Amino acid sequence: MFNIFTGTRFHGTRRKPSVLLLILRGVTQGTPRAQLARELKCSRTSLLPLRHQIQNWAEQALPQNALTDPVTEADEMFQNAGEKGLPHRDPDDPPRRRANKRRGYGTWDNDRPPVAGAVGRDSGRVRMQVVKRTDSRTLQAFVTGATTATATVNTDEWKAYGELAKTGRTQATICHSPSNREWARDDDGDGTREVRANTMEGTWTGLRNVLRSFRGVSKWFLSQYVALFQWEHNLKVVTDDVLRILPGTHPTADQPKSADIRYKT
Repeated sequence: MFNIFTGTRFHGTRRKPSVLLLILRGVTQGTPRAQLARELKCSRTSLLPLRHQIQNWAEQALPQNALTDPVTEADEMFQNAGEKGLPHRDPDDPPRRRANKRRGYGTWDNDRPPVAGAVGRDSGRVRMQVVKRTDSRTLQAFVTGATTATATVNTDEWKAYGELAKTGRTQATICHSPSNREWARDDDGDGTREVRANTMEGTWTGLRNVLRSFRGVSKWFLSQYVALFQWEHNLKVVTDDVLRILPGTHPTADQPKSADIRYKT
């Protein structure tokens, strides 16, 4: 027997195409699972693995090329994300009953995983990656992969960015310390405060707003939610390429590809 899903990753599904389309729309819009289940009158339990599968396909297809902007910004965000939805059978590792009260720099181990980010000043495109920690080795590897070797990288005063100059990049640093409270600076005297990381910090606000609607995200799936946000931020509109990515299908050789889309076979 053959149907419309034969040969695709939805092979064997019992859902109607119209329902799958509504699920794809809800996932891309960031609709919480409980709300989506009520609207479609289906099980919340069955929606979660499907959501993770769709987001995983989006994450796998993320562009890996560096931003071509001559001026970029790099920063990091710390997201409270534990082991939501996973059983805690170890008595020494009980589930957390209250929100994570940690502040400041976090790590993967203390349920406050960092998200490293870079944005191009001209294009507005972003590159994001969930990392284990924010040490020099981790952040420098991310920035060098997300920017070109001749780019100017605007960062805060975090010491992990201190070795960027050795990679050929020009680093411009802004000091956010409570004693300084510097948010933007004009170094060349042209009246424009070009030394800043406000674009990246504003992007973090958009990501936090998306994650907040889920009332907590497991750190094991945090990268999927970040990946979907990156797609939406960079493309702004739904394209045919994205509609092929979300169900896990691949384009044919004669189909056009967006400049910000790279497919993995």
